[in-house]
Amino acid sequence: MTDEKRLPAEAARHYASGYEGTRLFASAQGELERVRTQEIVARYLPPPPARILDVGGAAGAYSLWLLDRGYEVRLIDALPLHADLAARSFEQHSNHQLGSAQVGDARSLEEPDCSADVVLLMGPLYHLTERADRLQALHEAHRVLRPGGILLAACISRFASLLDGLARNLVNDPAFCDILRVDLESGQHRNPQEHSDYFTTAFFHRPEEAEQEVAEAGFSLESLFGVEGPAWLLPNLGERMADPTQRSQLLDLLRTTEEEPSLIGASAHFLAVARKA
Repeated sequence: MTDEKRLPAEAARHYASGYEGTRLFASAQGELERVRTQEIVARYLPPPPARILDVGGAAGAYSLWLLDRGYEVRLIDALPLHADLAARSFEQHSNHQLGSAQVGDARSLEEPDCSADVVLLMGPLYHLTERADRLQALHEAHRVLRPGGILLAACISRFASLLDGLARNLVNDPAFCDILRVDLESGQHRNPQEHSDYFTTAFFHRPEEAEQEVAEAGFSLESLFGVEGPAWLLPNLGERMADPTQRSQLLDLLRTTEEEPSLIGASAHFLAVARKA
């Protein structure tokens, strides 16, 4: 399958610099997303060694963290660049024998039935813009999971552009407002001018849409978790994350409110956690 069929050409161009390899480490927002995602994922991991598929794992930020913990990890990404970056990082890891990376499609995994203990979908549910494709990816995750296996799937909130646009004054740009209007109406995010600050082709979920898709694929939903909560909008987030006392307080408050339905949509990302019966 060609890259264009796995990922739209404009999305491939968006990631062509390889920035996704450092995004979760290069800013306070990225760090918050990474730390909170790891925290939630860790609650559902079986003891190592267990087999984990990191589907849409980009350059391997979460895969490397899982290798640190002694898990067998197979990363699958639509972009050859990402798979190559991940493979290079795996080669340098002390548990390199437990990690592998390959180019692939979340909708058609080259994995046996019931062969994984955990599946991470940290990108496919927002880069697959058609509902049928998202359901196909979820069905594939269900197929490869063992009975009782866990799915952890990331979504971008329907309201992410609205909140980001207000926080950073992007709403002063008429082109951004055109993008925002469609985001809010349909969840279909498009960036026709490929402005570097306005992300790329994606689908932004309402929480209830994610619940419906996961259930339709045969999973039993455990919960939805707001990842960053409203904290990603704080103007002094970097200071709070750098100060141990403020960081601890912030993370504790996010844990306290992470399953509050009225706040999940205020998070840039949320995680659907579900189990295969």
